Amino acid sequence: MTSIYDAIKADHDHHRALLSKIADTTGASEARKTAWKDFYYDIKSHAAAEEESFYSKLMEQTWGQDAARHSVEEHAELDDLLEELNEMDMSSSGWLNKFHKLQHDYTHHMDEEEEDIFARARKVIDDSRAAEIGETFRSRKAKEIKLVDKKQKDKLED
Repeated sequence: MTSIYDAIKADHDHHRALLSKIADTTGASEARKTAWKDFYYDIKSHAAAEEESFYSKLMEQTWGQDAARHSVEEHAELDDLLEELNEMDMSSSGWLNKFHKLQHDYTHHMDEEEEDIFARARKVIDDSRAAEIGETFRSRKAKEIKLVDKKQKDKLED
């Protein structure tokens, strides 16, 4: 079984690669569109599964409440950027500027999780529990990726 830390880190590595790939593309090319779509769906499902499986467990700890709230708040800010980018013309300089902000902010978020939050969480979540949470995360993410379009539609109807 994969621990929650390994599952999240694997996603982060994949996201970093996609961010680099997108940054290396130009205009509204097929390469950019494809990489963006992969990134968009994967990060949306990742964030939802992470909040439900990992951050909910940290909320059980006094110290974890602030850390979890901070990360969830960052997820919301990143989600706003994702939606703005999703609606913009990929060939515009505005899109690229906003993308670079997303890339910077998300890289900071991933680094913070891997360096700070994981270290603190490991003190209270033992290996067997981390493996259980990892499986929950992976299962939830698989369900969440199928809900991205529905959630976006529901959000627009609110």
